[in-house]
Amino acid sequence: MSNLKMGIIFYVFFVILSACGQTKPAKQTKPISNNMENFEQTDSFWKAKLSEEQYYILREKGTERPYTGKLLMNKEKGVYKCAACGNELFTSDMKFDSHCGWPSFDREIAGGKIKTETDFSAGMKRTEIMCAKCGGHLGHIFDDGPTETGQRYCVNSVSLEFLSEDELATETNTGNDTIILGGGCFWCVEAIYQNLEGVISVSSGYAGGSVKNPTYKAVCSGTTGHAEVIEIVFDKAKTSLDEIFKVFFVVHDPTTLNRQGADAGTQYRSTIMYRNENQRTIAKSLIDQLEKEKVYDNPIVTTLEPLSVYYKAEDYHQDYFNNNKSQGYCQMVIQPKIDKFEKIFKDRLKKKN
Repeated sequence: MSNLKMGIIFYVFFVILSACGQTKPAKQTKPISNNMENFEQTDSFWKAKLSEEQYYILREKGTERPYTGKLLMNKEKGVYKCAACGNELFTSDMKFDSHCGWPSFDREIAGGKIKTETDFSAGMKRTEIMCAKCGGHLGHIFDDGPTETGQRYCVNSVSLEFLSEDELATETNTGNDTIILGGGCFWCVEAIYQNLEGVISVSSGYAGGSVKNPTYKAVCSGTTGHAEVIEIVFDKAKTSLDEIFKVFFVVHDPTTLNRQGADAGTQYRSTIMYRNENQRTIAKSLIDQLEKEKVYDNPIVTTLEPLSVYYKAEDYHQDYFNNNKSQGYCQMVIQPKIDKFEKIFKDRLKKKN
């Protein structure tokens, strides 16, 4: 039996599956869509961020001259991202030479990375492709591709940023990274990750819904689509996504749909909101491993959702456990969960000052 399985079974045996006690259970709403929402910014923001040519193509739906793009003949292995927001769109394995004058791809990275609209400009009817995260214009899609998909994503080089495999490896293994997790009550999850070695900061907030700048009261109603989540900033030299995800699957029940204990509603759903394809891949791999080893009696229902916007919660939710240790909920619910976490991950705890 793997150490991961032993650890999770140990925790599940002892964990207290108590309600958060923050609000009465809310009615469950429709399942949350995994489509990526627009990362809306002002026109002045884009003018400051983008070059003149990038702004013309990405924001004004322009087109670069054929056979002039720097990525047209690029043969390196790597990932193509949106030049405006960094959303990962294509990999080198999807690229082919279409002899049309612009970089061409036969498919996109899974997860709703691209959205489409009918385009009647230039006296033609075409299908425009745009970044699903920021809405930036990429190009057009045609049904004349040479592979089994039958598609040709015709993209402006200026709309793309390319990262080689070496650059991706460096980006993956060094520096700081951020991940958004939802495992029910954010007070509980926040308090646990504050004790993990390598974690720089943890904050409680809301993400995954359609309402801008949501309040705690609105999220608790279960109608905003947002989940109670935590934002974890961590040092990749001291911990890893794999370890953070393993802690995640120990400290909450990932098999209860839109529920943790007595707290019901999509705001309490088990979710990993990934910022890039690497985060999604690592999360899915661990979920597949847990399912294969049958760690849980019931199927895992944790959603993998592309992150749109993270909204930090009100000040009184931040560092809640440390600021309210004498409060009954903290003593009876959060502290026992911290104790179990410390038993399983005792070698990975932050040093006490």
